[in-house]
Amino acid sequence: MTVRTPHTPPFRDPRLPFAKRIDDLLARLTLDEKVSFLHQFAPAVERLGIAAFRTGQEALHGVAWMGPATVFPQAVGLGATWNDELVHRIGEAVSKEARAMRARDERVGLNVWAPTVNLLRHPLWGRNEEGYSEDPKLTSAIATAYTRGLRGDHPVYWRTAPVLKHWLAHNNETRRDTTSSSVRPRVLHEYDLRAFRDAVRAGAVAGVMPAYNLVNGRPNHVSPHLREHLRTWTDQDLLVCSDAGAPSNLVDSEHYFATHEEATAAALLAGVDSFTDHGTDPAKTVARLRAALDQGLLTEADIDTAVRRQLSVRFRLGEFDPEQDPYAAATGGFDTPEHRALAREAAEQAVVLLKNDGLLPLAPGTRIAVVGLLADECKLDWYSGSLLHRSTPLEGLYERFGAERVDFAEGVDRVRLRTGSGAWLHVPPAEEADERVRGAEGALDPALLAGRTDLPPLTTGPTGTELALIDWGDGVLTLRAPDGRYLSVADDGYVRASADQPGGWVVQETFRLEPHGQPHENRHLLRHIGTGRHVCVAADGVKVAGEDGPGPEVFELVVAERGEEAVARAAAGADVVLVVAGNDPHIGGRETEDRTTLRLPGHQERLLSAARAANPNTALVLVSAYPYAVDPAPLRAMLWTAHGGQAAGTALARVLAGDVSPAGRLPQTWYADDSDLPGLLDYDIIGSRQTYLYFEGTPLFPFGHGLSYASFAYDGLTARADGGTVRVSCTVTNTGDVTADEVVQLYLRTVNPSVPRPRRELAAHRRVTLAPGGSLEAVFDVPLSAFAFWDVAQGRRRVEPGPCELLVGASSEDIRLRTTLILDGEPAAPRPVRERGLEAAGFDEQSGIDIVDRTRTAGDAVTAATGRTGELVYRSCDFGEGVREVTAELSGAGVAEISLDGGPALAVLTPAPATPTSDPYEYTTVRAGFTADGVHDVRLKLRGPLRLARVGFSG
Repeated sequence: MTVRTPHTPPFRDPRLPFAKRIDDLLARLTLDEKVSFLHQFAPAVERLGIAAFRTGQEALHGVAWMGPATVFPQAVGLGATWNDELVHRIGEAVSKEARAMRARDERVGLNVWAPTVNLLRHPLWGRNEEGYSEDPKLTSAIATAYTRGLRGDHPVYWRTAPVLKHWLAHNNETRRDTTSSSVRPRVLHEYDLRAFRDAVRAGAVAGVMPAYNLVNGRPNHVSPHLREHLRTWTDQDLLVCSDAGAPSNLVDSEHYFATHEEATAAALLAGVDSFTDHGTDPAKTVARLRAALDQGLLTEADIDTAVRRQLSVRFRLGEFDPEQDPYAAATGGFDTPEHRALAREAAEQAVVLLKNDGLLPLAPGTRIAVVGLLADECKLDWYSGSLLHRSTPLEGLYERFGAERVDFAEGVDRVRLRTGSGAWLHVPPAEEADERVRGAEGALDPALLAGRTDLPPLTTGPTGTELALIDWGDGVLTLRAPDGRYLSVADDGYVRASADQPGGWVVQETFRLEPHGQPHENRHLLRHIGTGRHVCVAADGVKVAGEDGPGPEVFELVVAERGEEAVARAAAGADVVLVVAGNDPHIGGRETEDRTTLRLPGHQERLLSAARAANPNTALVLVSAYPYAVDPAPLRAMLWTAHGGQAAGTALARVLAGDVSPAGRLPQTWYADDSDLPGLLDYDIIGSRQTYLYFEGTPLFPFGHGLSYASFAYDGLTARADGGTVRVSCTVTNTGDVTADEVVQLYLRTVNPSVPRPRRELAAHRRVTLAPGGSLEAVFDVPLSAFAFWDVAQGRRRVEPGPCELLVGASSEDIRLRTTLILDGEPAAPRPVRERGLEAAGFDEQSGIDIVDRTRTAGDAVTAATGRTGELVYRSCDFGEGVREVTAELSGAGVAEISLDGGPALAVLTPAPATPTSDPYEYTTVRAGFTADGVHDVRLKLRGPLRLARVGFSG
């Protein structure tokens, strides 16, 4: 028990509530000290004995960036487990390792920036690996489990303080800091907000991080939704941490504000509490905040509000109560046997069996050829820690089946490069080179890690070095020396065989061969993608060309062996061929770079074709951060797993051998072709029929799909409404011969909706383990609120009366049982437009429309997309006994036409001609005669750069 002495200030007294202690501490801090706290790296206040603090420790699937740590499967792989309990245990393990690592290295933070709850709306998004699912219910369930594990179970103190990323509607890397996601109210409330809302309401979230993009024309870092929605979901103080560099983007790239002082003040007032900008140097952020105060843009009370939220997190983390904090002495939870076993269990549970015609599990004694570019790889991504343990598919198969029964062919093209003078590119021996691994030493910002310069640059000579060439797609190549090191370019511009793997914020290990001259001449320039420069040969070594010195070298590519030749040889002598294909998480689909196609890269397609041609008993194992479109018809089996972390190879081998029955399920739709996809920047999942919720085509594999080595029967579906909950139950029986997991999935479908509703929508799920012949009753309690949708006419959620189907099965398309429930909801009502008018963004349907910001601080307006005529439909508008006039709040130049029920235009509204310097936020009210009575559909057409905020009716 702590006894307060006369010299103990109240903020140090653990007997007082946190709120009173924070009040006391705020009163003791000077204004300058409080301002300094608002940068990511808050300095110490030595006169009060307060330590330095930083927000932000990456921990997406293990502690990242701070050196070796347990590496679990990627987040999309954790989503594929559909196992909340497992993910909760992983969160616990990650937070224990964070505490243990911090005990050794104070740079390790406890305010963890994880998980990512952006929905996997579009499979070409470069950061697909970071999210859990395309479905908001599954995403929030997995995120809640992870954050509860990260938080710990003490009622007062938190083991770590998780921050959800990235608020809001963020699914594109292409121009991510300047593009605006056009999000209609139904999509906002039913989809994008939902994943955040449910996790925050669960009570284990310390804050959020806004995303780089804009939503409806307004940067997320000044989003009114932070105040209007996020902070209403919990009574706890939430810490909003900016994304790196985003505060400066408000001026520098987005040009949303004229000065950094205005931008910083606006972000703080919107709800940003910690500014991640300019690395570890707080000087610019502090100067901007001080200037904003001096200019009257901020008050000290505004500063206090943000500092209070940060202090709330620090108190919860036990910083001021080391004797009471139950986690303060928890320093031994690092790389424990339990964590290693958990990493393997997670990797096993993440494997999804997509197709199997009896090839799997592999019979004892099977002779296996394992081939492909990922067959002997254990890839990490940008948000991984360094590996403590490593298991590749090849190593796992060696361990499980014996090396004598496993043949291997990587499938690289083996090449040499000859210069125009006839000399060959040569990798000199690296005498006594250490085995340094990128990032093993830990770094607060791994983007700043420099390439190695302690190894000799490449040279040219009479004998060349045979290099392993891999084409990762779109002509992006890596070249690897015989010692396993990749060609890379360091800051001094020289090309060396120096990297253990491709990686880094700007990857320095990728190249592109550019044809030079006539096609038959086999002459190429070699461009280094990281610097954008061509490779040249200088007297002191091979380097990238600069403004001075030799010009680009012209190379002849001499192929010693194609990868498919080696694959065919290995495949021909095997009983079964396993082609391991996929992606390198640092290349061709990653943060800052979206993919361009669902297709497997051409190099890997060639390897797969060669394996199939040599041996019909071919299975494809996809190890990737995202879906591919690969025809499964010629294959006997097909599996997918995300990059599975340190135990990936062992886990995969155990699944292939049948030691574990696969039970992963797809967390997102796998589309059959690029033509099935909407535009990457089309965020209207309702209008463009995106995700399993609305997609009307035939997917390659549906959401929730995954096969097993067992079979399961479903029976006895019942549903009973009781108060505000519907209890749904059924019996699931293992009718197979092996113990296996099944994922029972419950979906809802409104039978006769008044507006477009999902084809089916996940309401609950449960992963269960059953022995052969075993049965279990799966029970789900579904709140009636799960049946609601956002009624744009009423501006709130509404449960529609009438029949709703309850569907239970093994995937969104494999429905085994169904029943119908009659809901006592609230009938639809027409829009009372005479009294309330129409908010422009509250449409039912649209075409050619972008939603934009009504003002810089709040509200939405609409405008026609560039080069298009925008059309809007508002259903069932009630004009009562009649109106005679229409008004429209407009800005800019253009024309708005209004009609009823698809008829001719009844009114044309045009604002006064706008000058080139007119403020787009200055609206004028334009009036026109308009006669209507009764209930009609209102249609609006917009032409030109015109903003429409609202339409009113009178008379």
